[in-house]
Amino acid sequence: MRLYERYLAKQVYLTFAFILFAFSGLFFFFDLISELNAVGHGNYKFSYAVLRVMLQTPSRFYEIIPVAALISAIYVFAQMAASSEFTIFRVSGLSTHRALGSLLKIGVPIVVLTFVIGEIIGPYTDQLSERVRLEALGSSVSSNFQSGVWVKDTVPGNGATAQVTRFVNVGELKPDATISNVRIYEFDSQFRLADVRTAQSGRYMRPGQWLLKGVTETQLHDVAPAAATAKDVLNPVYKSAQVSMPEYPMRSELTPQILSVLLVAPDRMSMTNLFSYVQHLRENHQDAQRYVIALWRKVLYPFAVLVMLVLSLPFAYLHTRAGVVGVKVFGGIMLGMSFQLFNTLFSHIGTLNTWPAPLTAATPGLIYLALGVFALRWADRH
Repeated sequence: MRLYERYLAKQVYLTFAFILFAFSGLFFFFDLISELNAVGHGNYKFSYAVLRVMLQTPSRFYEIIPVAALISAIYVFAQMAASSEFTIFRVSGLSTHRALGSLLKIGVPIVVLTFVIGEIIGPYTDQLSERVRLEALGSSVSSNFQSGVWVKDTVPGNGATAQVTRFVNVGELKPDATISNVRIYEFDSQFRLADVRTAQSGRYMRPGQWLLKGVTETQLHDVAPAAATAKDVLNPVYKSAQVSMPEYPMRSELTPQILSVLLVAPDRMSMTNLFSYVQHLRENHQDAQRYVIALWRKVLYPFAVLVMLVLSLPFAYLHTRAGVVGVKVFGGIMLGMSFQLFNTLFSHIGTLNTWPAPLTAATPGLIYLALGVFALRWADRH
């Protein structure tokens, strides 16, 4: 790394660290205020609220990093323009292309940091944060339905048995990944209801198997009509047999990882969990658009740091008379916030209109990259 690159990297990294912790402190304060509504319920004390918000800090880092990189680079370039340091660099032979290449080189470690936080640290601490809250409140996770979570589960046949399609209703998902108040509606290969099974609780034993406890099983069988009576396909006749079992091992493709997506929002899940859940939805012929877009956003989001750095470089070509440092930093804040808002809005629009997920995830970044390149060329010419 050249001498001027080391100098620029030192300034950018120090400013980046300060801005990142300043913004995260601000979000910590607001998150803690919103969490105070739950304090006093069950065993949820103020210390648990502080711990929960602290565990959410890595995800806040992940969200803030591109904006912090933009603001820190703008601040450094504005200071260098005010003291004519960048002008000296240009007179010494620093071209726009070399400056851009050096700035992107400086941004690579920040991209790696974003990936590590978003893929490893953030999802783990988010799930841990939810478990802390749920255990303190003594509650469980469920969907927006009052009946709980509904999941489609298809078990392929193995030659001796035909394919089975189930609709599983999980009333409660405990923080330790055990389930309770389970109802299972099982259909045969011709999509006729064959079995209704209820269980008080369930625990994942090994890959492909759950152990249900307190099981009541109702089996339905067709009853052939009497010879003198014509068969009515609209009003079939069934007979049922009910059996109670203390335990029942059930083969299933569902895993605690698939159910754990309920603990965190798609944008805060890891790419591996998102990919496995998307595969599960597709295998069961369910709509996976929301999660596919979230997966592509996770893949492309770290590179938003480089886009933000491209946007910051034109500020180095604006002399102090074109605006004071504070105005430039404020403009950078507005630019970064507009990117975040546009990125979120575009993903919702893409979900509603079922646009291709890679295009939906990449379009905001490409638009702001084009804006940065255009502003850089204009500043270089003028």
